[in-house]
Amino acid sequence: MDFRTRATCVMLAVAAGVPALGNAAIAGERELPVSGHVRSADGVEIAYTDRGAGPVAIVFIHGGLADRSFWAEQFAGLAGRYRLVALDLAGHGASGRNREAMTIAAWASDVRAVVDALGLRRVVLVGNSLGGPVALEAAALLQGRAIGVIGVDTLHLATQPMPAAEAHARAEAFRKDFAGSCHAMVEALFHPGTYPELRAWAERRMCAAPPAVAVAMMEGFGGYDIARAFRNAGVPIRAINGDLWPTRTDVNRTVTPDFDAVIMKGAGHYPMLERPAEFNRLLVDTVRGFEGRPRAKS
Repeated sequence: MDFRTRATCVMLAVAAGVPALGNAAIAGERELPVSGHVRSADGVEIAYTDRGAGPVAIVFIHGGLADRSFWAEQFAGLAGRYRLVALDLAGHGASGRNREAMTIAAWASDVRAVVDALGLRRVVLVGNSLGGPVALEAAALLQGRAIGVIGVDTLHLATQPMPAAEAHARAEAFRKDFAGSCHAMVEALFHPGTYPELRAWAERRMCAAPPAVAVAMMEGFGGYDIARAFRNAGVPIRAINGDLWPTRTDVNRTVTPDFDAVIMKGAGHYPMLERPAEFNRLLVDTVRGFEGRPRAKS
């Protein structure tokens, strides 16, 4: 979805009424152990998990206020096929919080720092929500090492930035009442009928984040040039999206012709949690599509 629509929708609550979605096991406190830390360009320590092996590494980038544990189902299901890496962006999870400017560009530098430190040569960047724009910017930084970007319920519309005034108003809502705004956001982002335990798990993780990160995230959406990020990524872009908001494949292709999307009917903002087996199949299919393409020249 576009940033403007997302900012409006996340403040709305969702009514229940369809069969429950999500893996009940993930509702427990699942953790991905930290494999190590690297320093980003500004010196902030970035935590990551690294598992599996293979010529292609899938690097997972979480959404705003989330952390790398949101990819636990992918590590459980795919570590035997690919090298899997998940990081905590600065200000999230086990990473450092001593960053002055929490921006999409700075978070993209976190991704590059991990890829550089691990010596990854062929990378697919998978970003959920905020992680989608971060993945686009990171692809541009990686200078030919990225072979594709996969957005996960993100990159819905490449042409509509949120006005700065609206972004500021949303940031003020978090500043004045972080707990209430965070609760409303989590409620709005899951599809109706998702296991209550899964929502509760996500809320515990997300609403424990520093309020300043939420404020910075919303402020950063104001006027952000998502079209530029699409154009500059330099790799094929795909999306695996839920259906809470429309994905404008036709519009996105006017910005970047090599864009396509798969819609998971009945899934919300976190399809990798809500329907992990189906999501993992789609993810593998998409990665295989990237693997079969000629490698871009750096």
